[in-house]
Amino acid sequence: MTDDEFPDEVIRDTPNPADYEFDLYKCLQSLVSVRTRIPDDAMTASVLGTERSGHGVVINDQGLILTIGYVVTEAESVWLVDHAGTTLPGHVVAYDQASGFGLVQALGKLQLPAIPIGRSASIKVGQPMLLAGADGISETLKVNIAAVNEFAGYWEYLLDAAIFTTPAHPSWGGAALIGEDGQLYGIGSLILQTVNSKNDAQSANMVIPIDLLTPILDDLLMFGKRNEPARPWLGWFVHDTRDGPSVAGIAEESPADIAGLLSGDLIIEINGKPVNDLPELYRCVWGSGEAGVDVEVLFERDGEQLATTVQSVDRSARLKSASLH
Repeated sequence: MTDDEFPDEVIRDTPNPADYEFDLYKCLQSLVSVRTRIPDDAMTASVLGTERSGHGVVINDQGLILTIGYVVTEAESVWLVDHAGTTLPGHVVAYDQASGFGLVQALGKLQLPAIPIGRSASIKVGQPMLLAGADGISETLKVNIAAVNEFAGYWEYLLDAAIFTTPAHPSWGGAALIGEDGQLYGIGSLILQTVNSKNDAQSANMVIPIDLLTPILDDLLMFGKRNEPARPWLGWFVHDTRDGPSVAGIAEESPADIAGLLSGDLIIEINGKPVNDLPELYRCVWGSGEAGVDVEVLFERDGEQLATTVQSVDRSARLKSASLH
């Protein structure tokens, strides 16, 4: 992305390297462009596309790159491009569904510095930081921490303390959240609309906190995933409404599909426990046991209460993993 590709509504506040005690130019050299190709018959192809791109950041001296998971999920080929335009192949090391992180290993010598890891738990609302892409200063924005809140995504995803930054970076996928100390505090995941204290709508980025990586990094490097039982996955897309969680879509041939759930169904209870919003819904499903467990769902359709049993599965078993070691 070039300067000209930033939308007009984005307030450009490009950082001045002289304002920072660390070497900003060197720090930004840790960022690379991540480009992937996904098979046409992959489960995520219809939703996320077969050609994806985003950013990644080098986190060790062996060329290990941290990025956002949806860029590399089911990738059959991975290409990395550094600030000088050098292109190297890579392979997917891991994708962690719970956090949303992806790891890629460069295949070849990557002559780039590794960025030091910070502690995202120390972040304060209002704190100034940087959100950086792979094209150096021209793709780096000065941002502020707008909030640190729980975030629930419709794709069976939940973070206890997601980071929200403003103004929004238009090329957010895999962008690096960098502190004024030159350390990495998170990885860009989404752009969304928020409402500020004056009740004005504004765009913000949701960033995955880096503290979620530290306790699972060894597992990801050794096993390609967390070394723990997989969460139950139902294969539904659910969003919050005034009346409670409502099904917005169903993945084809998923457990929810097989159990007969449909778009528009209002979820009332999981395993006999009332659920009022997405976080409650997910925690009830995940608290049922590991993948494979039966999940009892009470729902409302056309004013009638119905019940069904959904036999959950491990979502990773449905994903192509040709490039995982």
